[in-house]
Amino acid sequence: MNWYIRFYYLYRHFKMILVTGGTGLLGAHLLYELSLGGLPVRATYRTEGRLKITRRIFSYYSETPDQLFDRIEWCQADMTDPLSITKVMNGVDQVYHTAASVSFDPSLKKSIIATNVKGTEAIVNQCLEQGNIRLCFVSSTAALGDAPPGEMKNEGYIWKGRKSGSVYSLSKFKSEMEVWRGIAEGLNAVIVNPSVIIGPGDWKKGSPNIFLRIWKGMQFYANGITGYVDVMDVVKVMTALMNSAIQGERFIISSENLTYREVFTAIAGALHKHPPSIHAGRILTRFASRLDWLRSFLTGWERQLSREMASASSEKVYFSNDKIIKQTGLHFKPVEQSIQVTARIFLNDIKAGVI
Repeated sequence: MNWYIRFYYLYRHFKMILVTGGTGLLGAHLLYELSLGGLPVRATYRTEGRLKITRRIFSYYSETPDQLFDRIEWCQADMTDPLSITKVMNGVDQVYHTAASVSFDPSLKKSIIATNVKGTEAIVNQCLEQGNIRLCFVSSTAALGDAPPGEMKNEGYIWKGRKSGSVYSLSKFKSEMEVWRGIAEGLNAVIVNPSVIIGPGDWKKGSPNIFLRIWKGMQFYANGITGYVDVMDVVKVMTALMNSAIQGERFIISSENLTYREVFTAIAGALHKHPPSIHAGRILTRFASRLDWLRSFLTGWERQLSREMASASSEKVYFSNDKIIKQTGLHFKPVEQSIQVTARIFLNDIKAGVI
């Protein structure tokens, strides 16, 4: 953490920074960076059991993870409960809202909307009510509108909804609308739209789960293209924006646009495994989606491959990072480098019996 950022917080009388979703992939890495700088930080979590994930993430980068972890004021909070949010926001100066339900299971629509949209609404309302709070809202490239085929998506494309869109996309779009509503009412805020985030975390959830699936011998790949970015680069952009004069804007955070096969092959190579070699076309992915529905129906387990995900796996989507580079001068790590670092941590966890 640069000395001028530390001075900035000294100047602001040690007011508190709030990070929601402190046990998620992005929230945990953000907390590590903030605690490393000795900044006063409060973080929310859902259940006690998930705190060990953040502690373990700290251990990937520090020889004294407990010391850094203990600097954080941890508060249990429910994003669907406005009173819970009011309590954790008391006396804060900045809010990084990273908490979200990341699921593509249509059967969970109500809970996803409640967590993502209602939670963001409550955060925005508290920022407006208390005043003088700066907000960084973590959205997603899933909330961007469609670009013409072959063209780069930028921040100007507005999500208009579509039948093949996921409930997660809808929830992130509606969440953004809450932030834009707040900005119209005087809220000091910025919005970031990360693409697929590469980094170590809970290997059973989200993007880190790709490493576990390939380790176990995933055989299929799709021809789709999407954007990828290193988790620490997302943190770097967020903190830079929060400590700038920029407000009322949103930014795509993405390093490179790559095919799923390129990424899966790179991960397999870093893990010393055979890469997926069977192409899953539209017919095969649709069939797999129906089997996934049947498995979910019979077992009650969350969907892993919804119809919307199957459709998206063949889409070729390109994201532009021109705006964030021009406004901040920041640059991104190559995705290959991010994969190599994450794979080394994954293999260490395998060796240690963590996974």
